[in-house]
Amino acid sequence: MATTRKSRGRQRVKLAKMEKESNLQVTFSKHPSCVFKKASDLCTLCGVETAIIVFSPGNKVYSFVDRFLTRNPLPNGGSLRLLEAHRNANIHELNMQLTQIVNELEAEKKRGEFLEKIKKASQAQCCWAS
Repeated sequence: MATTRKSRGRQRVKLAKMEKESNLQVTFSKHPSCVFKKASDLCTLCGVETAIIVFSPGNKVYSFVDRFLTRNPLPNGGSLRLLEAHRNANIHELNMQLTQIVNELEAEKKRGEFLEKIKKASQAQCCWAS
């Protein structure tokens, strides 16, 4: 009796950007560790220095700096420059978020002032109508 395969085995997936936002986030959450593992493998096998900064679909930052840099610093402070660039990227993102929140706060304050003027104007009209 011959055995038959129930599945076609592992198939190659066509690479194309996903359309649905929810699928992007789910797929991304499953794969950053794979990317970082490959970078770590490259460092170990080839002795290269790697650093990866990834921005997720949810605007979160993930980073990988190989431990090789801390064991074998680059000449002229190269590893320090790399770590500083990583730190600056985080600071830049936080500054952008802060600026956006401050702008939203200012807009809400102006909206509140406008609503307060309308409220006072409507109260003044009601008093004169009595």
